[in-house]
Amino acid sequence: MSEQIRQNNIERFTGFSDLYDQNRPKAPVDLIDILTMYLERRPEVVADVGCGTGLSSFIWLERANQIVGIEPNDDMRAVAINRWKEVGKPQQLEFVKGLSYELPLEASSVDLVTCSQSFHWMDPQPTLQEFARVLRPGGIFAAYDCDWPPVVLPELEQAYVELTKLADQRVSELSETGKEAYKWPKDQHLQQIRKSGLFRYSREIVFHHWEDCDADRYANLALSQGGVQTALKLGADEILTAAEQFRKRVKQGFGGERRRILFGYRMRLGVK
Repeated sequence: MSEQIRQNNIERFTGFSDLYDQNRPKAPVDLIDILTMYLERRPEVVADVGCGTGLSSFIWLERANQIVGIEPNDDMRAVAINRWKEVGKPQQLEFVKGLSYELPLEASSVDLVTCSQSFHWMDPQPTLQEFARVLRPGGIFAAYDCDWPPVVLPELEQAYVELTKLADQRVSELSETGKEAYKWPKDQHLQQIRKSGLFRYSREIVFHHWEDCDADRYANLALSQGGVQTALKLGADEILTAAEQFRKRVKQGFGGERRRILFGYRMRLGVK
């Protein structure tokens, strides 16, 4: 991956960290239970790489002895650090700047490396080599991602997909050559893990969890998608109109009530 693409991927998330943090789902407890079961002990050190605003790091506070959230984007990391201060600056958690292929961690020092909705922004093979370097024998790498959109009502899910597709199309049309972000296919994560030859066992695990949601949050989940935000940054004014129409449809669908929505997850993991 070129340095320019790497920088494009990092900068893609600048400017909407609060929207992201306030609306994205927290990682489910099932994730922690599965990884702890595979590890067969309480993790000493968890490295959460591409941790964003820390949603996927804070969940380990009661379940690991040390957590390191690693995030290259300054805006995202600042939100994580502010929340860390708000919850009393827990000593077992820290947030640092770093890149997936160049982690600020010693060799064989980590039990779990996690990537929550972030591995597709990383050059997989150099990244996996670095993860294998920092993992202890028997340590686990896990990349987990949501299936978008969240399950609620067919017509709202369809509208969600239409909005994000329109945004991706406009990004493709408006981006300057060399300024585009690049993401690797999520459905090839397991293949990449196996291709690396660095893990003795690998598999995909599917799970889900429910969250309460109102119309504003559901609409904001769509707006927090990187493609939508990138299109807005590039001046695609029609996305503003489409987003407002989407928000109206969501409000109609929710009918002034809160609903339970379902987030489906796919976790691809490798055991060193």
